[in-house]
Amino acid sequence: MASGGVHIVPVGSKAELDRFIRVPMRLGERDPNYIAPLIIERGESLTAKGNPFFEHADVQFWLAVKDGRDVGRISAQIDHLNPQTAEGVGHFGLIAAEDDPEVFAALFATAEAWLKAKGCKTAIGPVNLSTNEEVGLLVEGHDNPPMFMMSHDPRYTPGRIEGAGYARAKDIFAYVCSVADDLPAPILRRIRKGLPEGVTLRTLEMKRLDEEVRTLTGILNDAWSGNWGFTPTTEAETKALATTLKLLIDARLAWFAEIDGEPAGFMILLPNINEAIADLKGKLFPFGFLKLLWRLKVKGPKTGRVPLMGVKRKFASTRRGQLLPFQLIDAVARAARELGYERYELSWILEDNVAMRRICDAGGAKVYKTYRLYEKALA
Repeated sequence: MASGGVHIVPVGSKAELDRFIRVPMRLGERDPNYIAPLIIERGESLTAKGNPFFEHADVQFWLAVKDGRDVGRISAQIDHLNPQTAEGVGHFGLIAAEDDPEVFAALFATAEAWLKAKGCKTAIGPVNLSTNEEVGLLVEGHDNPPMFMMSHDPRYTPGRIEGAGYARAKDIFAYVCSVADDLPAPILRRIRKGLPEGVTLRTLEMKRLDEEVRTLTGILNDAWSGNWGFTPTTEAETKALATTLKLLIDARLAWFAEIDGEPAGFMILLPNINEAIADLKGKLFPFGFLKLLWRLKVKGPKTGRVPLMGVKRKFASTRRGQLLPFQLIDAVARAARELGYERYELSWILEDNVAMRRICDAGGAKVYKTYRLYEKALA
């Protein structure tokens, strides 16, 4: 496929996938805040062998080639578990390209044609690849490097996407907290009075990790079920999550809340891998793995990210349930402080997730990055 001087190449081989992964790495070389992801991790997450998302989704990747160079990339996907799919919504994602309107136009024309051929009426993105993974394009906050599993996009990209006919659908926020700061005094006084009757807090038990992740997934699917664009997590994705957590999780930073013996809420703080891989340029070998291991296990990270947090909907509006998020935040923050963390990010949070935004505001967190989802009707 070709558009003017731009040739669009469907990704079909391992070598083409490697080229696909490296496009944003080249674009970010001169950006001091860009952090290249680990190539080996990207290779796993973008294949059916490594990512259970492919079991319930149709996915296609493309490269844009101009004058013999890879100048851009894009994906298109249809997630059959996402409720919006029944409404004719398909997703684009993993968009990265040189600052060239011809390249963006060719990439979007290709992705849109693929989605239309599969019956989609609306394209929304970027979604990389699932709404349970990286979502949104960075539009504010370029002066800070991204946290683990959060995107960092060139400043010109929003304008190029809008130039392709897309308009804002939703904004998504990343909040930042200082570990040194306690919760506001009124909330802290309530917490220090002790747990209400029937409420217990505990850390994750690594010996029962598979069971613990199933419990976490049950809470997550319930707590997030009302959120715009939410896709339930499958059992296969739960198992993949457990594998990931084994490598990253510190049980002291993963807390569950129970009410009358029933799992009711959770919060997990993961070390910010980006802090440890910033100078590896995507490579683990020959010495990158040893550097990563030392930085995580010996030196210790200073930053972290809370990608997973929730309270079951049946408890969220009760007196005991409303205090749970702050009890979990306090427990995680105290543990992080003891482990030498300095700050952590709560992300991502939809602009209309009023309940979670109120919790962040009340807890003293501040918005420091804004990501955007775009949409376009496919005529």
